[in-house]
Amino acid sequence: MAEVEESSKPLFAGLSDISISEDIPVEGDISVPVGSQNPDDDFSTLDEPVKDTILRDLRAVGQKFVHVLYPKKSSALLKDWDLWGPLLLCVTLALMLQGGSADSGEDGRPQFAEVFVIIWFGSVIITLNSKLLGGTISFFQSLCVLGYCILPLTVAMIVCRIVLLGALSSVSFVVRLIVVTASFSWSTFASTAFLADSQPANRKALVVYPVFLFYFVIGWMILTFSPSP
Repeated sequence: MAEVEESSKPLFAGLSDISISEDIPVEGDISVPVGSQNPDDDFSTLDEPVKDTILRDLRAVGQKFVHVLYPKKSSALLKDWDLWGPLLLCVTLALMLQGGSADSGEDGRPQFAEVFVIIWFGSVIITLNSKLLGGTISFFQSLCVLGYCILPLTVAMIVCRIVLLGALSSVSFVVRLIVVTASFSWSTFASTAFLADSQPANRKALVVYPVFLFYFVIGWMILTFSPSP
């Protein structure tokens, strides 16, 4: 019976009688830090003026344009990637290609959509091909490089529009052919220079070939453009 009475007692019945002496020191640091000692750690883009944010982003885009104009094996476009530059170049190129004699509508919208889809869809396909072949860069880094390297072709489109302000002749076609060929070569070389180190050595040709076709199609659209009468 005694054993039954002892087993019926609560398990922690005697803990309420135990008191902690005030003389026993409590070890450990339970203080909560108020803020960081380094002021740079507390910096946030949410705290800066909108003007400073826009200027900082524009400077970053301009620096990437410089890297494309002077391409070399570097990770400059891969460290701080963005899609603002590619979007700006794509819209500019699409707007300049509209109004041609090949447009099916008066406002040029079909060709604008065509250029937009070709550039972005082509970039996505090339990026997926690169990842499937064992590329080490991320999806958006590849889109950033391919988009920024359209810059030479966009400059070629501007030159061709200026040349087309004069009369259409064999001389103007030769000039446009030289400009577009040089820009196409520059875009292909710049993109492969940035993407070369991220691909396996035995599969680089399989990655460069789609890039070659991508910029070739854009260059062909620029070369065959003629303003509507």
